[in-house]
Amino acid sequence: MEYSFYGVDHVQLAAPAACEDEARHFFVDVLCMEEIEKPETLKQNGGVWFRCGGHQIHIGIDKNFIPAKKAHPAIHVQNLTALKARILSHGISVTEDELLPGAERFYVDDPFGNRLEFLEWRV
Repeated sequence: MEYSFYGVDHVQLAAPAACEDEARHFFVDVLCMEEIEKPETLKQNGGVWFRCGGHQIHIGIDKNFIPAKKAHPAIHVQNLTALKARILSHGISVTEDELLPGAERFYVDDPFGNRLEFLEWRV
């Protein structure tokens, strides 16, 4: 084979215009992710980027924004219980799910209605 995959570099979620402060509050203040400065060549597009472990989550502006209710990133977490408690302490509801064998997981909507999955494998 002439090429190989390293994995996922980033996931982009769409959001409405002027969402950056609300995105920062959710991803930095609630989830404790680090904001990444966007390259100068992309700043005029709006949006904001965050570090998620060894990966990135990019919030991109979509003038025809519709939240993703089914398609979603699944974020692997160490100590899922602590994350859930932090999210709940900010008044954000979680949706429990026990359908994936070997994993504990729940879903949360970001401030724009995009679905996010957080999971921790028990094995």
